[in-house]
Amino acid sequence: MTSAVVFDYGFGNVRSMLRALANIGLDATLTSDYRQALEADGLVVPGVGAFAACMQGLKRVGGDRVVYDRLRAGRPVLGVCVGQQILFQSGDENGVEAQGLGLIGGSVDKIDADVTPHMGWNTLEAPQDTVLLKGIEEERFYFVHSYAATSAEPADCSALHIDFGPTQQQVAWCQYDRTRFVAAYERGILSATQFHPEKSAKAGEQLLRNWVATF
Repeated sequence: MTSAVVFDYGFGNVRSMLRALANIGLDATLTSDYRQALEADGLVVPGVGAFAACMQGLKRVGGDRVVYDRLRAGRPVLGVCVGQQILFQSGDENGVEAQGLGLIGGSVDKIDADVTPHMGWNTLEAPQDTVLLKGIEEERFYFVHSYAATSAEPADCSALHIDFGPTQQQVAWCQYDRTRFVAAYERGILSATQFHPEKSAKAGEQLLRNWVATF
């Protein structure tokens, strides 16, 4: 049976993600064990709360090492919500700037909107060659966040000894009030969503199936 680990570092709606993965036939486990997280077919990095706190929590249990080592080994990683945000180079929340994992070029900042958080269903502007959103490009997904990245560039990960090869990045965008932000990101084995696929009904289920099909 195909296996997936939801990485347990104290941040994230982990139970709903575990259920969503089990519902599509995966052997889903919640753990912070390095070996299990490294060797699973897929790894989900969830995240809820502040960027800096999530990074501290991730590093405290060696999650940064797990993510880097999986990518070096060519094994898929999916970041969700703040789990997407910490893949970027940096984040600034409430005047506190913190370094992220540096896997995507760009920073995470507060949304420019009259009302935050951005909470509820929204549509996406999907890239033409998307894998994650194939067949669900026109669907709506569920968001809960006040911060987001408004740009994304392929990061130079050579210092981390991570090689994405010739794979091109694919970025899906979402518009909320005055902010156009990164809603989903794909670069080969690295995938991420700002929205919650585990709370996005049938569209979210299909996205997870699309991700699993890349294993």
